Amino acid sequence: MEGGCLASRRPPQTLLKRTSVRTQTGQTDPALIRNFCIIAHIDHGKSTLADRMLQITGVVDDRSMRAQYLDRMDIERERGITIKSQAVRLPWNGHVLNMIDTPGHVDFTYEVSRSLQACEGAILLVDAAQGIEAQTLANLYLAMNNDLNIIPVLNKIDLPAAQPEKYAEELANLIGCDPSDVLRVSGKTGVGVKELLDHVVETVPAPVGDADAPARALIFDSVYDTYRGVVTYVRVIDGHLSKRERILMMSTKAQHETLEIGVISPEPLPSALGLGVGEVGYLITGVKDVRQSRVGDTVTSAAQPAEKALDGYAHPRPMVYSGLYPIDGDEFPELREALDKLRLNDAALVYEPESSAALGFGFRCGFLGLLHMEIVRERLEREFNLALISTAPNVIYRVIMEDGTKHTVTNPSEFPEGKIAEIYEPVVKATVLAPSEFIGVIMELCQGRRGQLQGMDYLSEDRVEIRYTLPLGEIIFDFFDQLKSKTRGYASLDYEPSGEQDADLVKVDILLQGEAVDAFSAIVHREKSYAYGVDMAKKLKELIPRQQFEVPIQAAIGARVIARENIRAIRKDVLAKCYGGDISRKRKLLEKQKEGKKRMKMVGRVEVPQEAFVAALSTDSGAVEKAKK
Repeated sequence: MEGGCLASRRPPQTLLKRTSVRTQTGQTDPALIRNFCIIAHIDHGKSTLADRMLQITGVVDDRSMRAQYLDRMDIERERGITIKSQAVRLPWNGHVLNMIDTPGHVDFTYEVSRSLQACEGAILLVDAAQGIEAQTLANLYLAMNNDLNIIPVLNKIDLPAAQPEKYAEELANLIGCDPSDVLRVSGKTGVGVKELLDHVVETVPAPVGDADAPARALIFDSVYDTYRGVVTYVRVIDGHLSKRERILMMSTKAQHETLEIGVISPEPLPSALGLGVGEVGYLITGVKDVRQSRVGDTVTSAAQPAEKALDGYAHPRPMVYSGLYPIDGDEFPELREALDKLRLNDAALVYEPESSAALGFGFRCGFLGLLHMEIVRERLEREFNLALISTAPNVIYRVIMEDGTKHTVTNPSEFPEGKIAEIYEPVVKATVLAPSEFIGVIMELCQGRRGQLQGMDYLSEDRVEIRYTLPLGEIIFDFFDQLKSKTRGYASLDYEPSGEQDADLVKVDILLQGEAVDAFSAIVHREKSYAYGVDMAKKLKELIPRQQFEVPIQAAIGARVIARENIRAIRKDVLAKCYGGDISRKRKLLEKQKEGKKRMKMVGRVEVPQEAFVAALSTDSGAVEKAKK
């Protein structure tokens, strides 16, 4: 099953090993529990370190072991990135360690923030060959805001390029500790991992809660199982939850009976004694309605409910909007059901129905970033066998008209007609970390995207932190790719919302035979409107097949045309049947053809193939060539 869900089949384990773990699945003393997570930048070895911990603690034997054991989705394995946080219970020297492996990419920060609220400590992992990256800083500040005990760790010390002394000092200056306090491990070879587990037991505080109070458990994740319904992952704060007990979801007021309750170690292990204070585990109620289990909700006992719910989570604000449409219009109900199920496993996903004249019925979806959008689309296609078109990503604009009316625009088709007084666009605070030799190219790139420099600090002699305020609309397409190519892959980027600013923006419409096609419209800065219009007109000229009449492709701002391309008509040889004879007969046939084409142009509609929509709306430069073939 995808998304880290609880599959009914479990890998073979020895009976002795399963029994030794099972003895700890009952009412564990909270003083012996340690809840911690691993946070780091992408590709700094979180999943590899988690693999070694699984092996060293003995919950996974060598025969069952595989790389990235906790990454359950095919996409995670193919891309080598963690998308979903995964919780696992580890026995260690008489203690119970609940570890959560978290994603490292900026688009999945919400997964990290939820994991932090289920923990008392965090291992801050830094690559000993690369040093601190932008997302390392962002995750560190998240952990500090949650008052977690931070354990600084340098990973990959076995690499020839590792510089542990240099980066230990950098990390120590950042956290405010001594360089000797920074632990050194190798997730690949296992060096230092046992000492790290001992350090977790010594320094991470035990969970605090009232065992005699009414039960309160925080839902930090959930997933849909085809056979068992909704599987809910919880962290118990107060009281106790047991099997065959009536439970109450405090926000939805829905009541269910717990059919199974247990822990993940790393496969599901049912517990006869239930879950107590500080324990992390799962609940299965057999409920099939995906809307009844919400991330951030509080689970309590129906017989003796708690008076006050837990704080839960601040809901994330979508940064990027895009339309998702089924290629086959009959699959719209399947897409709705798929999005409902996926939202269980991805609480940051937001969507609402919308329709397009060109693409039919679909959904307007809100994402935390471009990678998040890409992953959601790929999961929908793989896990639910859907064929989808996604429109070009947009951000939210606020438009104020001269008559004082206000509009919120998430789609170019919603852009109001008439005289506009002001347009506001979202901006972000971007942090770029890179070697100091690339300062010039980074500043040139950011200023070309209408960025404003906010400050610059040297973390060490050769590493610099550059802070910019940038319009979100300028960085959602290819900013990160450009940054990586200009800095030979050494720069890292992190960003967070920072309000909005007034901007000179216009809506560029693409007209085919004088009719606007809403799927190709875009809201861009006035300075870049001409370039967008010319580029889209050229692209469509290559993609749209020739018709029986000439088709003009125009890019326009309001009533003013800024770019034009023509698709030449297919010319039928009407003179083929004339073998010589008077020229007047040939002229008569050509005039007749000319009149017919004029009449066809008046009533004709331009046929735009599905491949043209996919290629024109794609950010992939090779999509146009594929569509032409």
